[in-house]
Amino acid sequence: MKIKMQMGHIKIYSSLIEVASGAGITLHDLMPGIRDTVRASGIQNGFVTVTSQHTTTAIAVNEHEPLLLEDVKAFLDRLIPPADKYLHNDIALRDCLPNEPENAHSHLAAMLLGSSEVIALSGGELVLGQYQSVMLYELDGPRQRKVSVQVYGE
Repeated sequence: MKIKMQMGHIKIYSSLIEVASGAGITLHDLMPGIRDTVRASGIQNGFVTVTSQHTTTAIAVNEHEPLLLEDVKAFLDRLIPPADKYLHNDIALRDCLPNEPENAHSHLAAMLLGSSEVIALSGGELVLGQYQSVMLYELDGPRQRKVSVQVYGE
């Protein structure tokens, strides 16, 4: 089956959200910055991509509720314990910069969680459930982080 769609001129609008993250694992609600980007784009229908620009952060949709955020931190620490032995943490084996952190657990958690999300846009609004938020999962903070937001559509 083939479906033919006729579309007007597709626009693309890009922005960056900057986050000063906290120590260790911290979660940051990106919704205010994403909504600002959607409004500034003027795009009504299409989709929004949200992408982390770092290998020790993740982007995921979940509920931004304080007790759940604490559960997420505890879960990740149990799943990928920072104190376990990882080859990436053996600085003598690696060709790396001085003062390189021992952060293999952060890279592994980022791989499991993912680095981007795509959200539908309809009538100028993100198509998300009542309790859903797009969040930056800082896995190796504190650091200065950048998240790319691109709005595509018409």
